Amino acid sequence: MHRANSPLTRDARRRRTVLALLRAGVAALLMPLISLDAGAQVRPTIGDRAAAGKAREIVRPIGQLAVIDGIVTDTLLRPLGSADVSVVGIGARVVTSENGRFRMLQVPAGQYLLVVRRIGYAPTSGIIQVPEADTVRLSYTLVRSDRMLDTVRVKERRVTMRMLDFEVRRKQGQGQFITLEEIERRGSLQTSDYMRSMRGVEVSRVTTQAFAGTQVYSRREGGGFDAGGQQQYCAMQVVLDGIILPRNFDLDLLPPPKQIAGIEVYTGAATIPPQFGGPDRRCGLVAVWTRDGY
Repeated sequence: MHRANSPLTRDARRRRTVLALLRAGVAALLMPLISLDAGAQVRPTIGDRAAAGKAREIVRPIGQLAVIDGIVTDTLLRPLGSADVSVVGIGARVVTSENGRFRMLQVPAGQYLLVVRRIGYAPTSGIIQVPEADTVRLSYTLVRSDRMLDTVRVKERRVTMRMLDFEVRRKQGQGQFITLEEIERRGSLQTSDYMRSMRGVEVSRVTTQAFAGTQVYSRREGGGFDAGGQQQYCAMQVVLDGIILPRNFDLDLLPPPKQIAGIEVYTGAATIPPQFGGPDRRCGLVAVWTRDGY
């Protein structure tokens, strides 16, 4: 009559309890696998989030834009307001504030020619390297100019004073000239292409430890390139809208032909007009004029 409390019965209940617990444990272990097979969503762990973050870093977008931030002062380090700052070729153009500061946003990465001008001061220029997703900080100093501005003459067709001077020099016949009409007729993609047809000059792509780019050389100096590929031609001075550009200038940084109004080339110092004079003009000079001016 006391069979329920017998040792055999108690042992049987314990065995059933252990088996039930084992079955529950196995089910708990198998549940994640069953859920994955059924397409159920699993809550991500901290490790999963970290891995996802690394994956997003790997596929981050390229070609991110940069910022140019700078200041323009005079020789006494006084800020210059109303100075015009331009990045040649990409249409970026700003005017400095009263504290001489300027800022350009969303500038594509690359190498550019930057020009700074202000009335009453000699313009300056420089080559800048803009990295991706970064800020370039620049500082420029302008020297006061003693030159007085000529009176602007307005005719039936809008012609700037600098292009009137261009026509005067072209009629004198001292150098070689490419007019706006010829530029539009030929339709070349690079401004340097128009210089390749000039007599006495050589336009070449150069890559050395010190410089890489397209340059224009005067054939009057030296005799080309030697067997080792060393430059023997004399690099010509390049001027943009009357602004003297850095030595060994890369022609690829010039504005595109659609922005050019005229080009004049002087292959030797003897033919260079007085207004283009300078300390070293023995290699000749190339003057490039834009339609709107820099």
